[in-house]
Order: sequence, then structure tokens, then C-alpha cells
Amino acid sequence: MAAPIKFGMGQSVLRKEDDALIRGKGRYTDDLAPSAALHALVLRSPHAHAKFTIDVAAARLLPGVALILTAEDTAELGGLPCLFNLETDPFTAPPYPILAKDEVRHVGDAVAFVVADTLDHARDAIEAIKVEWTTLPAVTGVVNAIKPGAPQVWADHKDNVLFDVSIGDKSATEAAFAKAHAVAEIRIVNPRVVASFMETRAAVCEYDTKRDHLTLTAGSQGSHRLRDILCQNVLKIPTEKMRVICPDVGGGFGTKLFPYREYALLAVAAQRLRKSVRWAADRSEHFMGDAQGRDNVTTAKMALAEDGKFLAMDVDLMGDMGAYLSTFAPYIPHGGAGMLPGLYDIQAFHCRVRTIFTHTVPVDAYRGAGRPEAAYVVERLVDACARKLDMSVDAIRRKNFIPPRALPYKTATGKLYDSGDFNAHLKRAMEIAEWKDFSKRAKAAKKHGLIRGIGLASYVEVCGTMGEETANVRLDPNGDVTILIGTQSSGQGHQTAYAQIVAEQFGLPPERVHIHQGDTAEIATGLGTGGSASIPSGGVSVQRATHELGDKLKQIAAEALEAGLGDLEIADGVIRVAGTDRAISFADLAKRPGVDPAKLNGSATFASADGTYPNGTHVAEIELDPATGIIRIVNYVIVDDFGVTLNPLLLAGQVHGGAVQGIGQALMEQVVYSNSDAQLVTGSYMDYALPRAADAPTFTFETHNVPCKTNPMGVKGAGEAGAIGSCPAVVNAIVEALWREYKIDHIDMPATPERVWIAIREQHRRHSL
Repeated sequence: MAAPIKFGMGQSVLRKEDDALIRGKGRYTDDLAPSAALHALVLRSPHAHAKFTIDVAAARLLPGVALILTAEDTAELGGLPCLFNLETDPFTAPPYPILAKDEVRHVGDAVAFVVADTLDHARDAIEAIKVEWTTLPAVTGVVNAIKPGAPQVWADHKDNVLFDVSIGDKSATEAAFAKAHAVAEIRIVNPRVVASFMETRAAVCEYDTKRDHLTLTAGSQGSHRLRDILCQNVLKIPTEKMRVICPDVGGGFGTKLFPYREYALLAVAAQRLRKSVRWAADRSEHFMGDAQGRDNVTTAKMALAEDGKFLAMDVDLMGDMGAYLSTFAPYIPHGGAGMLPGLYDIQAFHCRVRTIFTHTVPVDAYRGAGRPEAAYVVERLVDACARKLDMSVDAIRRKNFIPPRALPYKTATGKLYDSGDFNAHLKRAMEIAEWKDFSKRAKAAKKHGLIRGIGLASYVEVCGTMGEETANVRLDPNGDVTILIGTQSSGQGHQTAYAQIVAEQFGLPPERVHIHQGDTAEIATGLGTGGSASIPSGGVSVQRATHELGDKLKQIAAEALEAGLGDLEIADGVIRVAGTDRAISFADLAKRPGVDPAKLNGSATFASADGTYPNGTHVAEIELDPATGIIRIVNYVIVDDFGVTLNPLLLAGQVHGGAVQGIGQALMEQVVYSNSDAQLVTGSYMDYALPRAADAPTFTFETHNVPCKTNPMGVKGAGEAGAIGSCPAVVNAIVEALWREYKIDHIDMPATPERVWIAIREQHRRHSL
């Protein structure tokens, strides 16, 4: 068996992009703004729902003010589009204007755009704009929004409902429940969260008067998607009239995938002023102007046979859309519902999905995009089933897991799981976590007045279905290789991962492989990065394009070396006649006279029709102080199935990061709006808590990989998995502790110290009556 390539597939290659970043040489959007660029600010509504009139005449006369835009000044623009609709029950999306006209619908709604020579002058102009507000009733939370008489976000959407549809077989599900031995039921809240990337959104737009051409530089997750939506839907200009550049991007998590109002406003301002204009959000604007995540209220029931077999699952899911429909917003709860059966053999399934408007910031895809919400529902419900039948949480899972022999398995929602061994990663995770000895640790903790809890979650998700991704791999004159691809790294390590795919075939070290992303002028097409698709789709394209380039280079080398194609091999950046010292370097091949340039380039396109299904088990062990409600994670184990591992080091980083995001949501993160006037209470990090290093445990992470059968590389995607298994594992551990000690069988995220303390005190109060 041949030895693995030093820098190839499966090797823990250090991230090649990190050297520049840790030395401060990274270049983010705001670093690239021309020094002479004008500065822009957005005037945002302080009210959640109000009629308004606006007068900018005095502000326009202030020193340094170059331009002020209102809805009247941008009437020719299209609104931000929603790119999802239902085939069976199509809905009409309300308008999402670039600037609000006459009425605002959430705190932070944009009403004016100011451009000035300095930020101070722009701030002065913002303060000088006269707005007369007439406040209107507002509503927050889906439960409140659907009540009779609730304030309406949109007059033509009765009861604030966008759509109300069913997934699955309702009659079969009802029949299964009718003959059930027992029914377990749970109602859970998946709280709204803010995507807290380090680099806030920023953008710079430049206008070329000679070419009538715009160049937008923005920290986005996809330059082509951003350009196409802005040009086709909003600005209504040919895509050839705009170039979008995405430099280094300081985190995305889904939220930077979408177009936003400021990008279109910058384009209008740059074109009208014939000057470059820059804008960068402060952290408060991030809370008020960027799409938020999650925010579901779900009731789920499981019909159970006497032996613990799952007979049917019935779910009622309400997803909060906010005030407007962001790019993929309605898809998140609807698409996520398809993953609700989880890893279990559930023959009858039904889910009612309602998407609901509220007077809040719009909601869209956030790391996992509906799959974490689904995993949280089913894994919380499975634990409830175990309590209902007095079974152990692992035994009831083993009873209902889809067995390997049943794969490929089509779920009741139509998902086709191709591969996996679900019991194997459950077993291994429990072994590492020393599950059998937990009772000893719980007794030891009790002596110190602390309550231990242990919980697990076995998750599955679907990823890699963004569509076609094309890679071009070319040989440079110096013998290095350059990859041009339409994905966009925002911290995942694409520079390293793609270089390893090239190394697998060419033997080139990572420093000799260069990755170009995020420039629509240089790269013809691209879907950007989302849905953990970069390696499952983009990686396959890079692999195939590299193979094509290798075949072309062998043709050139065969002529140069006067050898047959079958006698040649590629290694270490040279092509040699096997078994001899006769070879030609890549650099010499690139410079060979008369070579057709097309032979120095390989290209391939790949799209995954079936998607990939990563899965795994998380085990969390917590310690709870009943006197304070404070929870500490004392042990955390993850065993995942990602099919084939490209780089174990990158993989661990992705899993760790995702797990900490899930832990943050489980224990502390929650966007809060006031019930009375829909004010954003948690509008900064003074009120919105994020996990710090001290809140994260030391992870034990392993893989138990079963290669994916529907992906040519065997990979399953890994960018979001950590955030999918972590929430239910942590909350199940907390509930296990509360149930064992106090018979408390439920707590919602975030399980803050206050919430835990109140639950314990309330239980004591009830039992003391």
C-alpha cells in the first residue's frame, strides 16, 4: 500500500492562511477602503411599529454632507427578494424595501442613508434629520402574533401567518397514535440568537464613470450570489455592470450570505456622487440590522409501543420570520422539518409548519439552518419518551435507530440516508464518557452540594446541496498551481483544504497551491459558502479539475520526454517516467514553447443531487449548583461520522467551534424583545451573553467514519455539525439532573442560572403546599 502524501488527504496540515492573520496581515473590507472614500451611516427606527414622516432638508445643508437618501430617492429600486417559495402552496412575500416608506416594522428598520466627507459630519446629519413618529401597536413572539386581535405586521397576512402547511401523512400518523401504548409530548422554545461574528458587516462601493461600472467590496459568504441579487432584483442593471470582491471575511455563520440594504444604498450613492463610499456597521447596528437566527416554538409528540418502539411522530412547528422575509427565511423551518425524524425508524410522520410575522428583526439561516432546530426537537423528545416508559436514554435510541442493514433508508419525510452506523458512535461516545461510572461521580458531587447530570444527543443533518460549483485549476509559469473557485472562506480553512486535494494528486506542498475566491471579475461562477457544501461540492470540483489538469500535463510531458502516457507518473511537482530519473518539472512544462494555454488549465463542475448526511453522538456531563443555578460543563465527548476526513486538524476546529456555539445557545444566548413595545432589550453584549473560554469544556473528539456513498470523495460535510448535536446534549444533561433530583422534566434554552434557580425553587414551593 502506498504511503500517504505528506500534505494530502487525511493529513493534519496546519492552516496555511493563519500566518498572515496572526501577524495582522489579513485584509478585511474596511481595510481596503480608499482613503478618499466618503462615509455612510444609516438612520434607523427607534420604534418597532410606527407611521412616520421625514424631513431631510436641513440635514442636507450641513457641512460635509454629500447625499441623503430616503424612500422617495430610491423609489426606482426593487426590494430585497425572498428566494424560497412553496411549490404546493405558493405564497406572496410582502415588500422588503431598501428604505422604509411611511411605516417601519421593527426597531432598526432603515429610513434614511447619509453620506458625508467624515463620520462626524455624517453623525451630525443623522441627528439633524427630522422624523415625526406615530407609534402603533407591535407584537413579538409567534404565540402572541397568532392570537385573535394581535397587532398585524402586514394587513394582507391574516393572523400574521405567511403560510400554514403540512408535511408527511396526517391520517397514518393519527392512526398510529390511536393504537399507541403511550404518548410522550414536549413543548420547547428554540430561542432567537444573534450571529456574533468578529468582523461586523462592512462594504465599500466604487464607481468607474468611464465604464459606468460599480465595484463593491464586502465581507460576504458569496460574491456571485450577492452581485446577482443586487443587480437583477434591486438595482435592475446587467450583472456585467458590477464587480463584487470578497476579501478576508471575519466569520459568517450564514448571516453574511444574504444581500442587505446597505450594499444597494452604497451602489446608488457611489453612482450618483461619482465617488467611493464606505460603510461599516457598529455592533449595535449588527444587532438591529443583520438577520438573526432560530426562534421556533414547537410542540412534538411521539406514539410509543409498549416495548419502546416509535410508532409515529406528530409535530406543530411555528417559525418566527420577523418583520420582513430575508433571503431564505421561510425555508429554514420548512426545510428543517424534513430532518425531524432524526436517526430513527419512524414510519408515520406529520408536521404542521407555520411561518409567522412579528415586529422584530428578520430571521434567516444561522449555522445549521433548520437542522439544529430539528435535532433539538427530536432529541429532547426521545429523552421524554425514555422517561415516559422508564427506559434508559441509550436503550430507547438503540431500539429505534435505523440499522446499518436498512441503509440506504428513505425517511418518512423523503430524506435518503446512504450510510452510517448510528449505534456504533453512540456506544463509543458513552465508552469515552465513562457513562457506566456516572453514578459514582454523581454521588461524589452530592457530597459537595452539587448535582451532576449526564445527557446525550445522536444527531443527523443534511448538507452539500447548494447546487453546482465549478473549480478551475491552472498551472502557473513558476510551476505553482492556482485554484479559482466560487466558494468563500470565512474562517473554515479553504486555503489549506483545497491545497491538500491538489497535493493528493500532484504532491505539491500547500505553499505552492494558491486559492483565489471572492472576485466575480476573476471567477466566472460561484454559489458561495453555505450549508457545509464547500468540500462536498467544491472539493469534488477541485479534485476532478486537478485530475483533468494532470492528464493534460502528462500529454505535454509525454512529448517532451518521448514517453508513453502510461509510463508517466506525477509526484513532487514533476512528471517522470516511472522507475527512471527522466523527469520534467511543472515550471518547465508551463514554459514549454508552443504549448496551448488550454492544456495548462483543468476545469470541473459538480453538484450533489442527494446531499450528504453527517451524523454523530454528543455526550455532555454537567455540574449544577442548586443554591445559585450555575451550571458547569465538566466533560464533553463527541463521536462523529463525517464519511472521509480531509484534514483532522481543520475538522476538530470546526467541530469545537460549532459545539461552543451550541453551548452558548443552550446556556446563555437569547435575543429578548419587550412585550409591550417590541423594543430590543438585548441590543449589545452588555445584555446578550456569549460563551467565553471559561464556559467551554475540554472536548474529546473522535470520528467513526462510514464513507458517504453519494459523494465521489466519500465526505459528508462538517461545518455545522458541532452546533447541531450540542444544544440537545447539554439541555438533556441538565434535565437529567433536574429530573433525578427534583422531578423537573423540562427547561427551555437558555438554561441560565436564574432560570434553573427559579425552576428548583418553584418545584420546592409546589411540594411544600
